[in-house]
Amino acid sequence: VDNTVPTPVLWRPIEHGADIVVHSLTKAMGGHGTTVGGVIVDSGNFPWAEHADKYPMLTQPDPSYHGVVYTEALGAAAYIGRCRVAPLRNMGAALSPMNAFMLLQGIETVPLRMARHGENAIAVAEHLKAHPGVTWVKYAGLPDSPYYPLVQKYMGGNAGGILSFGIEGGEAAGAKFIDALGLILRLVNIGDAKSLACHPATTTHRQLDDRELATAGVSRDMVRLSVGIEHIDDIIADIDQALKAAG
Repeated sequence: VDNTVPTPVLWRPIEHGADIVVHSLTKAMGGHGTTVGGVIVDSGNFPWAEHADKYPMLTQPDPSYHGVVYTEALGAAAYIGRCRVAPLRNMGAALSPMNAFMLLQGIETVPLRMARHGENAIAVAEHLKAHPGVTWVKYAGLPDSPYYPLVQKYMGGNAGGILSFGIEGGEAAGAKFIDALGLILRLVNIGDAKSLACHPATTTHRQLDDRELATAGVSRDMVRLSVGIEHIDDIIADIDQALKAAG
């Protein structure tokens, strides 16, 4: 399970039966857009040895590591152990000391930031729903979202800081909106302490045609916001002036 967006503060998949969890530390865990990194979390609950035919890399000798059989040598830690001694060794994707330091600093404040992200995001979503220059809003914290019951049940009512909306005027208006932003940064990252905005159809998904965009759930009028921890009045003021400029 990819738990990058909610972080363990809002959602802990292993408690609900997941065996492996991954996070992009670049996003909310680090929280400041300074460091590229990721983490794999192994629950230690999956019986790899009982499914030897499906996982030969764990249950058969590894010729690149002195013929070790990971399930025999490491037991429940076979998977995560191999992650360290094989792919990490082969790719060299180890954090530098400075990057590790910055990520650890970010992790210290994840609970505080996630609370503020959710608080600000629901306020922004409700404001956008009432704005005449906005045609639709998608945010899992809104009662009309199909994911709203799950957010209440599993995430304590905090849907995090990511939302999207449709801007009146389509792609051209979306470009004007992005260009007019002042406080909110024009970046495709998410989970930053700073508020970020992007127009997916011309950035993250620009190589897709209209059919592929529709399949991906991306419309040309879509603007994606990663709502930060600034004062909500400042965030809304920047959105309002950019919507006015786009109109």
